[in-house]
Amino acid sequence: MNHITRKSVSRRTVLQGMGVALGLPFLDAMTPAFAELSPVKASPVRLAFVYVPNGIIMDSFTPKTEGADFALTRTLKPLEAVRNDIFVLSGLRDQNGEAGPDGAGDHARAGASYLTGVRPKKTAGADIHGGTSADQVAAQFLGQRTRLASLELGCDDSRVVGNCDSGYSCAYSNSISWRTPSTPMAPEVNPRLVFERLFGAADPSVTPEERQRRLLRRRSILDLVHADTKKLIGTLGAADRRKVDEYLTAVRELERRIALAEKEEAPTLPEFEKPAGVPVAFSDYVKLMYDLQALAFQTDSTRISTLMIGREGSNRVYPEIGVPESHHPITHHRNQPEWIEKVTKINVYHMELFGYFLNKLKNTPDGAGSLLDNSMIVYGSGLSDGNQHAHSDLPVVVAGRGAGALKPGRHIRYTSGTPMTNLYLTLLDRAGVRPESIGDSTGKVEHLSGI
Repeated sequence: MNHITRKSVSRRTVLQGMGVALGLPFLDAMTPAFAELSPVKASPVRLAFVYVPNGIIMDSFTPKTEGADFALTRTLKPLEAVRNDIFVLSGLRDQNGEAGPDGAGDHARAGASYLTGVRPKKTAGADIHGGTSADQVAAQFLGQRTRLASLELGCDDSRVVGNCDSGYSCAYSNSISWRTPSTPMAPEVNPRLVFERLFGAADPSVTPEERQRRLLRRRSILDLVHADTKKLIGTLGAADRRKVDEYLTAVRELERRIALAEKEEAPTLPEFEKPAGVPVAFSDYVKLMYDLQALAFQTDSTRISTLMIGREGSNRVYPEIGVPESHHPITHHRNQPEWIEKVTKINVYHMELFGYFLNKLKNTPDGAGSLLDNSMIVYGSGLSDGNQHAHSDLPVVVAGRGAGALKPGRHIRYTSGTPMTNLYLTLLDRAGVRPESIGDSTGKVEHLSGI
């Protein structure tokens, strides 16, 4: 609340100008005047899914003990700063990723069934068919309250046509988000385009081409919304002015990083076509996408997101951590210690980047807490053992407190074979979305709110 003017600012307020719209973080002034006479409305819950491809070395991932006193394993160690904000979950399974009568194609099935709980139709043609994913079930309800129903991001090339895995369409390997059983939500892999989607749609009459010309003439959207910003600042108290200043500084820094990335020259990478706006260094790329995701949550532009660190079967190389071999082939390690070590290095690297994201959310104020307090974030893969293409006992981390709905800080082991979709059904319930089922779900999981 603005204690000087006793005026309030709507949570839906955006700064507009010349075809762009800049959302605002939660401000004190968004609490209605005289709100001390009534309960303050809780911050919204955000729901995110972060997917890593090709499975994980489970011996280096799974804690040995259950409960609150579990020790962080080598792969989980990068989450030390947020260990009390995470669950590690064991025993969950994606049975529809398994071979069955369909034979080969585990990577395509892993990606397509991960959030849907539905076995995809084996086809490389246009007649693709799977299920509606958990994020899109949530988006159909929560998306009505935000400018964007959901946000789908990726850090790998994203073809949706052709044969990518033993007779399965590329759409299955490249998309974990499905709006309908036949409509994959292809992830956006270009940070510039993500930025434009978040902030470049204030005036629907302005064409994308015109909007791009305007932005090229005046690179920063902060210049475009200057008049609105100046007007708003004059109505805010000191604390809110500081919040807005910090937020606008972060936006300008994101623009700067995207602009620098657009000037970089791409190295030659196998099976990776680098679009404009993608940093050369993979860690810079992933952090930029995480920052855009955090900004989308901070401004309440969306409450639902997915991020694919890599498509299933990804052949990305990681020379920066001493792994010049392609990711997918070395996951078929045949129990060779040196290959297992290289895959573990990749797993740890991915977790370090995820830790960056969680710490950013934890350090971003939101209402009475932080963005992490008001989020539920699932991190994992549709495969556990990539060597055997196992889809049981999946690697799962759930981060955040769901605005008080979750009590993390524990390793929980569920009955082996519990459907992964039971977890999604539970998290959606905590977010106020209550479908009867998701894919092959059989009910909700226990203990996320306490023993």
